[in-house]
Amino acid sequence: MVKNLKIYKDFNISRKFNNSIILIGNFDGLHIGHQKLFKIARKYKLRKKLKLGVITFDPIPKMFFNPTFKNYRISNFNQKIEILKSYNIDFIINKKFDKKFSKTKYTNFIKNVLYKKIKPRYIFVSDNFRFGNKREGDVSSLKQFEKIYGYKIINPSPLKKNLKIVSSTLIRKYLSEGKIKVANKYLDRNWSIEGLVKIGRRMGRQIGFPTCNIDIGDYIISKPGVYSVKVKIGKNNKKHNGIANIGYRPTFNQKKLLLEVNIFNFSKNIYNKKLKVEFISFIRGEKKFKNIDQLKKQIDKDILVSKKELNKKL
Repeated sequence: MVKNLKIYKDFNISRKFNNSIILIGNFDGLHIGHQKLFKIARKYKLRKKLKLGVITFDPIPKMFFNPTFKNYRISNFNQKIEILKSYNIDFIINKKFDKKFSKTKYTNFIKNVLYKKIKPRYIFVSDNFRFGNKREGDVSSLKQFEKIYGYKIINPSPLKKNLKIVSSTLIRKYLSEGKIKVANKYLDRNWSIEGLVKIGRRMGRQIGFPTCNIDIGDYIISKPGVYSVKVKIGKNNKKHNGIANIGYRPTFNQKKLLLEVNIFNFSKNIYNKKLKVEFISFIRGEKKFKNIDQLKKQIDKDILVSKKELNKKL
């Protein structure tokens, strides 16, 4: 792991990072398809004795062009950085994607950004990479300028699993369908949401199941319902078992989407603490109950199912 990972917000990087290996993409989720790309890039890094860098964008361009895509991310920026640190990356350029940048002609991006500022030796991109105004640039566009600007494009074949190309889009689909175990296999880790514990209406406490309320921000919305989870509190690496509900709490006629987490055998005050909630399995979809007693009986059943699921992971 690189100890001093350098993070840039623009393309004005240190000269020591010129002549490097560059990977360009959103890398949302950093799934096993992305990991294949990084594994190949690390081999180049060792063999060629070059620095390794990443160019990524914030917000994800699709979110910029489609404001309705509020809940879209598989992982937030901090999670992305933590994972990239484990990939032996030397530097990251996290470019703000705004209106001005979106209008950059693809030829200008290649000449003025890649060639004049980054000066890469190798550029790794996936087949579906598009860039420049109106997404006019692609892998073939980059290859046209290889000899002119002195870089080499590396475009490995995409990773397939069960005859499907592994992609962030596919993982979002599995999450929206509640197929959390499949999504976790494609991520090669448990999908997780990070957020601060907020003071809610304390309805869970009133019925005997106190919960931590977390605003999910712009994370992708997994299928509304109940999940078995593992929870990290603050900077403590200890994982607590629990149960979570993502949804609108129809029994209470709520309209705001919320993530509620009940940590088993835990009673400390953790308001404003950061939680990392790892989703292990989907238990059931969201349901409106006739009364509180029915809801309480169902929660008791859900907790038993959750504990059984979590014990499988021990």
